[in-house]
Amino acid sequence: MIRRLFQKNNTSLDAQVESAKQGDDEARNEMLKQYQPFIAKSVSEVCKRYIDPTKDDEFSIGLLAFNEAIQSYSCDKGSSFLSFARLVIKRKVIDHIRNEQKRIKVTSLDEDFYEEDQMENPLEVSAAKDRHRLETEAWHRKEEIMEFQAQLERYKLSFDELIDSSPKHRDARESAVQVARLVYEDTELRNQVLDKGRLPIKELIGRVDVSKKTLERNRKFIIALVLILNGDYVYLKDYLKGVGM
Repeated sequence: MIRRLFQKNNTSLDAQVESAKQGDDEARNEMLKQYQPFIAKSVSEVCKRYIDPTKDDEFSIGLLAFNEAIQSYSCDKGSSFLSFARLVIKRKVIDHIRNEQKRIKVTSLDEDFYEEDQMENPLEVSAAKDRHRLETEAWHRKEEIMEFQAQLERYKLSFDELIDSSPKHRDARESAVQVARLVYEDTELRNQVLDKGRLPIKELIGRVDVSKKTLERNRKFIIALVLILNGDYVYLKDYLKGVGM
């Protein structure tokens, strides 16, 4: 038993994931069993309540999402597997909750529609749907920002630093976005950012129409942009479209 325990600990998580992806059902089932507490905690963070793995439907959604994360994870993404899995779980659970709320609302609207004296004003119905959509989007944005903040911390960066270091003029921001895109699309340059947390300024000189001094000044901002481009950040990427993405 002790030997198996040490063998398990000597096997990196990435290696376990890769074995499961390659069809090792034993490795996959072991991960699904071993990380049930992690899955329950991730689901609880969304539901804001204790999740019982034996009773709550939301846990089943989280378990399926974790299994999906195993299959779709790539270490080239720059984030750890557990960070990636947490994001997948949360989004799947949020989608499940949103769909359940829609189903309940549609059922409620249908029942009201057929009750003579309880017909709802179509404008009120439309306003309620818009309000629900905005609340759902706000929740997704909050979760995405929290995930991005956690990733920034792994690179010893913070939102305050990004605010201080971000270019003040639009053309400078657009230029920084273009540099970030070049870095992201070049595997070697991107890996230097993701693996070492450094901007390859020396390699960029001559490839971009930006001075070394400007690259150094915008270093933190550009690194953050590369992290956004490399991550599963729907709303942050949409925001960047407004500054030259």
